[in-house]
Amino acid sequence: MSFDASTLKYDTNGLVPAIAQDAATGEVLMMAWMNQQAVERTLASGRVTYWSRSRQSFWIKGESSGHVQELVDLRVDCDRDCLLVTVRQTGPACHTNRRSCFYTAVRDGAEVELMQPEV
Repeated sequence: MSFDASTLKYDTNGLVPAIAQDAATGEVLMMAWMNQQAVERTLASGRVTYWSRSRQSFWIKGESSGHVQELVDLRVDCDRDCLLVTVRQTGPACHTNRRSCFYTAVRDGAEVELMQPEV
């Protein structure tokens, strides 16, 4: 059975959340948005492509920073409204220069920073 990106359940803006996970470690790296064309471009190129809501344009991860996400696997959740993109990550995934965008935890009612930016 071939995959048809049009069968995903996009929100009213034509977007679906995509969670990027390191294929080697299982670490959750980031969450971003994809539209149908971004999904199709990702599958065709092997370079993870998102949709930037602020710029209203495609965003190939690592295009300007060099912190590339190479596609390993794209998984669709049971409701077809969320994607899990497993990747080989080069450099930090977060725009703050941290390995993961999920670098803050809430512990005992306080925010705790779990990792520092990479140098």
